[in-house]
Amino acid sequence: QLQLVESGGGLVQPGGSLRLSCATSGFALDYYAIGWFRQAPGKEREGVSCISRSGGYTNYADSVKGRFTITRDNAKNTVYLQMNSLKPEDTAVYYCAALGVLLFNSACALSGEYDYWGQGTQVTVSS
Repeated sequence: QLQLVESGGGLVQPGGSLRLSCATSGFALDYYAIGWFRQAPGKEREGVSCISRSGGYTNYADSVKGRFTITRDNAKNTVYLQMNSLKPEDTAVYYCAALGVLLFNSACALSGEYDYWGQGTQVTVSS
């Protein structure tokens, strides 16, 4: 059974850090690009970051550039999102998603259709 399970969310003060994890099972992670998305109450879902199959290409939303870092460990079937200098506007439910990609070095996108989704983890940035 193919699964993506997010963890690492929680309540943090502005300026703090969190590391989200996306643990995958039931499929070969190295055949998939992975994206992180978020959705705040009353807002549309937005792409936050993505990483290519190879890990050699990453992409970030302008709102998180320089603060968030995405990495992957295919041996552990896990993708991470390190979030630093968190702001109240980062508050949202964060989701990871997988997209099957044919070419190993293809770039990834922050939009479009991803094949599989996790259930999300809540991140709240508040003092």
